[in-house]
Order: sequence, then C-alpha cells, then structure tokens
Amino acid sequence: MDKTKMFQFISKQKTAFIASVNEHGYPVVRAMLAPRKIDGNEIYFSTNTSSNKVKQYLANNKACIYFYKRGKIKYQGVTMIGEMQVCTDQATKEEIWRFTDRLIYKKGVTDPDYCVLKFKGISAEYYCDLKIEQIAL
Repeated sequence: MDKTKMFQFISKQKTAFIASVNEHGYPVVRAMLAPRKIDGNEIYFSTNTSSNKVKQYLANNKACIYFYKRGKIKYQGVTMIGEMQVCTDQATKEEIWRFTDRLIYKKGVTDPDYCVLKFKGISAEYYCDLKIEQIAL
C-alpha cells in the first residue's frame, strides 16, 4: 500500500483509536470519531480541552493512531506513530468546527473546552492478510 492509498483508507473509517502516554509512562488508548481533516501527514481531531488525553499530550506529545476495517474474512489496519499537538488557537478551531459541535460545546467555536488535536505522522505500517508493510511518509 502506498501513502495515497493509505490516506484514502483512513478517510473511509468512522472510528480512530489514539494513544497517549500517561503520567506513569503507560500507553492509554481511546476511541475517537473519524478525523475532521487530513492534510498530508497531519490528521486533525476535535476534543475537550479538559480531557485527560489533552493533559497527557501536553506533558508528552508522543502519539499513535490506529484505523481498521474488519470484513467477513479480510482484516486491514493502519498504525501511525508521530507527535500530537494540542491546538487552542481560534483559526485552527474554526477550520474544523462543525455546526453540530454546538451540541457538545455550548459556547460555540470559542468555547474554552473545545480544542483540536493535530497529529503529525512520522511512520506508518499497513497490516492485511498476515502481512505488514512499512509505508513511507
């Protein structure tokens, strides 16, 4: 799988799993809604500023994200490692804001509990049919 096909695969998945490192040095994995934006090696998610994952990324920006598709017989997965940036600037927040976000963030796009996680991938691998392929980013 090449980089273009990998990002096409990612863009079709409805769930992402992201991993951070907690204060004790252990990985913590969470399910997230699909990314809001994919721009090259950068993948954007929306989340709550008050969440534990934001605190963890501010303390240690090392991150991993995982996407998968499970068919009746075939299983495919993409793992990316990289760094996560917590974005609280208004321009980035507005860029990925959706009208339905108002259901969660009552103060709208300026809600202080709304922020963006910006993942920058540095390496990736694709798994399918008992084979792993490294993908150059």
